[in-house]
Amino acid sequence: MNPRFVGTMVRRYLRFDSEHPFIFLSAILAFLGIAIGVTVLIIAMGIMNGMEKEFEKRLFVMNYPLTIYPKIPGAVNDNLLSDLEEKFIDLKFSPYMQTQVLVRKGSVLKGGLMFGIDPLREKEVNEVFAKAYTRPLGKFGVIIGRPLADSLGVRVGDKVTFLFSKMEPAGLSLMPLTKRFRVEGLFRSGLNAYDESYYYTTFANFEKILKREPGQYDGIHIVSSHPMDDIELVRSELPIGVGIVGWWQQNGNFFAAMQMEKHALFIVLMLIILIASLNIVSSLLMTVMNRRSEVALLLSLGASKREILHIFFRLGLIIGIGGISVGVIMGLGGMELLKHFDIVTLPEDVYGTSHLPLDLDWRDFIGILVGAFAITLLSSLYPAKKAAQIDPLKVLRNE
Repeated sequence: MNPRFVGTMVRRYLRFDSEHPFIFLSAILAFLGIAIGVTVLIIAMGIMNGMEKEFEKRLFVMNYPLTIYPKIPGAVNDNLLSDLEEKFIDLKFSPYMQTQVLVRKGSVLKGGLMFGIDPLREKEVNEVFAKAYTRPLGKFGVIIGRPLADSLGVRVGDKVTFLFSKMEPAGLSLMPLTKRFRVEGLFRSGLNAYDESYYYTTFANFEKILKREPGQYDGIHIVSSHPMDDIELVRSELPIGVGIVGWWQQNGNFFAAMQMEKHALFIVLMLIILIASLNIVSSLLMTVMNRRSEVALLLSLGASKREILHIFFRLGLIIGIGGISVGVIMGLGGMELLKHFDIVTLPEDVYGTSHLPLDLDWRDFIGILVGAFAITLLSSLYPAKKAAQIDPLKVLRNE
């Protein structure tokens, strides 16, 4: 095969032909279709990955990387906590007590969970709490979410009433245990489900109100850099009657649905490239049909079928790879624009952030390039084979 001859013919066929402008127009449409398809795929995958990681980061506030829980009452205690801290010095632990409560201010009534915690430990595992904890909690002090404070109409220093699920005698009947707390801090995570239903107080307040045994916990939250690896290590050290669960197990259905949506979106958007590649097929087939006599003459003058195949195959690859390259530049450029400029804003009360999160995973990027290249390859192969199958004797006889 003569590479110089193939290159010369490719350059010739890439030029605009005034006699057959629709062939050139079809090639341009194929080029633009592939470029736009790759651009949309890159930006869409970046948005999907960014949203997934944003939700994952925010769910860590409500669902810690790892959580130890008792299977039998009293199984999670100070002895277990001390033992785990000695064996896993690289992990951070925060024990907690919890109970269901109702919070009331005037005629407004909200339900949620009250946690008894060690504030110094909790701020090491909960960055949202750490921002709100600016001073030690006093007697019957509580930290609540800012959205809850807004709906109740309270500020730091105001008092709110909590109704506990524990019952106490009141004359001839039983009434829910009530206690007034002073609001000593406000937090905001961006997730209203968390901000309106989680309340934090100290172990001392919790134990005094509910008569809980000191050192007996409802669970231990654990922060780990590699929770999927550490869960088995911690589980091997837990006694009978104590379990451990990871955040991905608590929210498995949610992230599985996001992955399914991401894969479906990838397939649908890849169809854009597939449709654009049909223009490559049609453009090359029209070129072959209009150049039949020229191809037959080249074959009769000594050009090989392999050279003819390479000429038209390379034409398709140039259109496809050119479109992919421009699409990559446009896609990455579009992501940079969306990152640095608020072109698209989100309702913060719904998504937890007002900025559009973008994070293109390298595996998705490689998948886009491989898929687009494979479609281009297959689209170029059929017209090239048709060109190589031209019978010069029949064509020249008819001419």
